Amino acid sequence: MRVALLACTALLVPAAALAQTPQPEGKLPDVATPAAYRLDFTILPERERFSGHTEIDVDLKQPASAIWMHGRDLRVNKATAQIGTRRIPVHFTQKSATGLAQIDFGATVPAGRITLRFDYDAPFGRTTSGMYHLNIADAWYSWSQFESIDARAAFPSFDQPGYKTPFTVSITTHPGFVAVSNAPQVRTEKRGTLVKHQFAVTKPLPTYLVALVTGPFATTHATIAPTPERKDPMPLGVVGTKPNAGQMAFARDESGKIVALLERYFGQPFPFPKLDQIGSPIMPGAMENAGADIYGDDILFLDESASTERKQEFGMVVAHELSHQWFGDLVTPAWWDDIWLNESFANWMGYRIGNEWRPDLEMGVNAIEEAFEAMAVDSLASGRPIHAPILRDGDIDAAFDQITYGKGGQVVAMIADYMGDERFRDGVRLHMQRHAYGNATTDQFFASLADAAHDPRVLASLKSFVDQQGVPLVTLHREGDRLTASQSRFAYFGTNLPAQQWLIPLCLRRGETRSCTLIDRPSEAIEAKGSGVIVPNAGGWGYYRFELDPADWDALIAAGPTLPQGEALALDDSVWASFYAGRSDVARPIALARAMAAYPASKIVFDNANRLRGLEARGLLTPEALPAYRKLLVDLYGPMLAKIGFDPKADAHAADNADRHELRNRLLSLLVFSGQDAALRSKLLAAFDAWVAGDGQALDPQYASMATAVAINERGLDFAKGLMERALAGNGPVHRNVVAQGIGQAGRADVARWFLNEFKDGRLSGQARAGVVAGFFQSPYTRDIASDAMLAHFDAMMKESGSAGIFANRAVAMFGGLCSDAQADKVDAKLRPTIQGSTLALDRALDGIRTCARFREAKAASVSAGVIAAK
Repeated sequence: MRVALLACTALLVPAAALAQTPQPEGKLPDVATPAAYRLDFTILPERERFSGHTEIDVDLKQPASAIWMHGRDLRVNKATAQIGTRRIPVHFTQKSATGLAQIDFGATVPAGRITLRFDYDAPFGRTTSGMYHLNIADAWYSWSQFESIDARAAFPSFDQPGYKTPFTVSITTHPGFVAVSNAPQVRTEKRGTLVKHQFAVTKPLPTYLVALVTGPFATTHATIAPTPERKDPMPLGVVGTKPNAGQMAFARDESGKIVALLERYFGQPFPFPKLDQIGSPIMPGAMENAGADIYGDDILFLDESASTERKQEFGMVVAHELSHQWFGDLVTPAWWDDIWLNESFANWMGYRIGNEWRPDLEMGVNAIEEAFEAMAVDSLASGRPIHAPILRDGDIDAAFDQITYGKGGQVVAMIADYMGDERFRDGVRLHMQRHAYGNATTDQFFASLADAAHDPRVLASLKSFVDQQGVPLVTLHREGDRLTASQSRFAYFGTNLPAQQWLIPLCLRRGETRSCTLIDRPSEAIEAKGSGVIVPNAGGWGYYRFELDPADWDALIAAGPTLPQGEALALDDSVWASFYAGRSDVARPIALARAMAAYPASKIVFDNANRLRGLEARGLLTPEALPAYRKLLVDLYGPMLAKIGFDPKADAHAADNADRHELRNRLLSLLVFSGQDAALRSKLLAAFDAWVAGDGQALDPQYASMATAVAINERGLDFAKGLMERALAGNGPVHRNVVAQGIGQAGRADVARWFLNEFKDGRLSGQARAGVVAGFFQSPYTRDIASDAMLAHFDAMMKESGSAGIFANRAVAMFGGLCSDAQADKVDAKLRPTIQGSTLALDRALDGIRTCARFREAKAASVSAGVIAAK
């Protein structure tokens, strides 16, 4: 799964003993095994509930009077067990909020094969958890999302990845509706006024990969041509709600190309008999259901005119999810503590295969960017290793984070880069062959790699990154021609972390010559062959930061505009990390930003521009330093906007492609808000005033919220109140959502206080109001106000959300941008008692807030002086 998610097995004990046994919270001894499922659903998406009949063949490994299994919020009307020729009633009881359930046979059942049967109904949800339904353009549709422990909300089950069985699925629904599951449809038959769709028996699957999709969908179909690995054509469908009917051709035409590239990499055919690519309006990422992937609409539905960024997302996410069809679906983790391997491998494959699909999009470098974002989290004191034990239901969400995706993907890339592509690929193929349609552990994957690598140190290196938290720091010191590499654990300023050591695949480049060494000691002499500037992370694929002597820093920064993008990102990350660790003053990152303003790719330009914006966001600039800071931004990035031009009039840039529109909007945001560019702000204000006065051509809609924000920032609270009232009344061209966005972006404390504490008008939707609050959290001038208001109303918002624990966990991310110990204390006191399950996300957020506060208190004066000196 790409995102944006434990289970319990069956345990058989006598009823009397069961009452004395502590209720299980996670994985249980495997003493009963499901052998096959037959699932028969009636799904009418417009209703509040769906119904089902489930049959499960189960092998009991010992006599028992009761067993544990799963079912959450199911209204079971009838439950029986078939034991030989006898069918007996059984009692089904949900025992925990996470869906642990007990089956009481009423008497001891002998070991052997039994069949459990359940008739039940259950509620649809409105969020991507279990079976959910939505009304889109006056039509109802339903989807499923079962990873990790939500299949139990759709049918009684042994909801654990280690249990892989065949599934026979049928869906009864309205005539004319589309029904999709994992296997091909084999027939339909009338059932009264409804139609039953019967699907073929699946290959062995775990419960979390079952898919159920029903509704009046639009579809388009094709076949994927045979490949050297697959002799027959394969059916491909694209499925979306009717409003997306005109945007399905791109996914239909391009998905097969990605399948063929993956078949070539794995050296075997697609593991399932068909593929459906399915869109969901609210899916926060995508899900690799076997033969029936589900994606967020914005990922799947686009065309060639879309921006490079959107096409990159399509390629990467589709390649990620389809690679799971092998790594995850064909070979499935034995338990959730191995899910990192699924996601880390798929993250690497997503970028790799996506890059092969469309080299012109240069999406491979995005993997490196994601890895350095993960380093920001991995450098905190609070955290976890990639491979961490999962003991309880509440622990599993922590496994789907930046460490699994960003760090894990980069570690896989680093080892693959060091081993060489063919050897690494051979290890992956061996793993697929050994465990096809079964389960495997991390150690079994390592064993396959070791057999292919013929170098045990490679596996030791991989384990050193997978089994411990933290980011290595490689310090390179030169004395003449002698180069010494020392390793330590990277830590932010004022943070004391335990010492650690890694086996680091260090690859340097000088000119065209690349030298790689496994660093396994605290300090050792290394070779850097070739001549010229030392590039300490050749290609950018290493998961480490580096530190250099001052002269080598200067030389590398000067060469920055000529580096490949991956190496340029590695340079950016290490320079700024050195600054936030307190090892350099602000002059070095400013020098880097100046150099990289000339970089030919905007990704690198904005990587530094956004890091410069972080100086203001972290409160590191005194009022005296702000004019010099704003001038620096305008001097560096103003010429880029001047080169492509800016006219706020409607359709003035209609001839530009999507990439140029995106570049212009990013530059405008940088220069108008952070740079406070007077000329641009005046131009936007004049266009805004003419637009509000009735000139519909004066302001292009894409600049409306930005112009509104500038007007509110310049004119104050009374203006904001009047503009909102006018928009709510429908008087004039300014839509209420545009005004709401402008209020959120304006960066005025008085406006934020009014909106958060006084504005109660129900004419503004809850979604628009949430967007305003999110905007307040983005500005250093309004985020503390927003934090205080949100904490004051937190109990009411949790109650309104209907899922307190989920709401609290999602709120953590919003508070992560704060930068004071006082705010950290408030957030901790309010959120910690409400969180269900792991508190890791909260611990990280608080750690980040306190780290920011510590650096600001110690460094704001010197950073401000450095910015003034740099003007």
